[in-house]
Amino acid sequence: MMYYYINERLPLDQYNQPSTYHIILLSILTMKTAIVSCLVASAAAFAPSVVPPKSSTDLRAWITEQAVGVTPPAGFFDPLGLSNGKDDVTMRYYREAELKHGRVAMAACLGWYLNAGGVHPAFDSTLSNDPLKAMIELPAVGWLQFVLGCGAIEWLGVQIKERPGYEPGDLLGAAYWVDDTDEGWVDYQNKEMNNGRLAMLAITGMIYQDVFTGEYGDMMYRQLVR
Repeated sequence: MMYYYINERLPLDQYNQPSTYHIILLSILTMKTAIVSCLVASAAAFAPSVVPPKSSTDLRAWITEQAVGVTPPAGFFDPLGLSNGKDDVTMRYYREAELKHGRVAMAACLGWYLNAGGVHPAFDSTLSNDPLKAMIELPAVGWLQFVLGCGAIEWLGVQIKERPGYEPGDLLGAAYWVDDTDEGWVDYQNKEMNNGRLAMLAITGMIYQDVFTGEYGDMMYRQLVR
């Protein structure tokens, strides 16, 4: 496996001048993201089609104040207008994707700061505390475990989605015990969705901050307090 060696952190006055290493690292990240995306897309191509139990409706059912995910101050959160003209089947697919990415992003944010703090609950790690550098240092067998683990989770998710009455993101079957007429349940779902949306923005910012400034831990925001 090829290893990439990391230069010392850049001085603060050079943060706006990315080094060759940072450009290479960003390219590696893009390549790895593309590879993982292709693997997931390939698996999805062979997955059985899941037909939602609800009949198609217009978009109005998704944008009412009582709908899950519609909370102040943003209201119906769709800054790119991806829902325009979409039916209920497509909207349920979008909601499933949003929940999945939000959950992954929340786990990523937690894992980022655990690694940056040198905390490894399950094992003793000799990798760098910089999450991006640790990713590059990870042996091929580690990446294999990661890909196989993701594949197993995706396969299990496909099986669960075949259950009658499946609701987007409800992998544990909570919809069998409670529905959206319960205000407490709706509030819980809204909290999860909003935290997931914030986490997706946060992990994106953390990655770019590390790539372009070399700061990944408690000094990540040093430029804001200079």
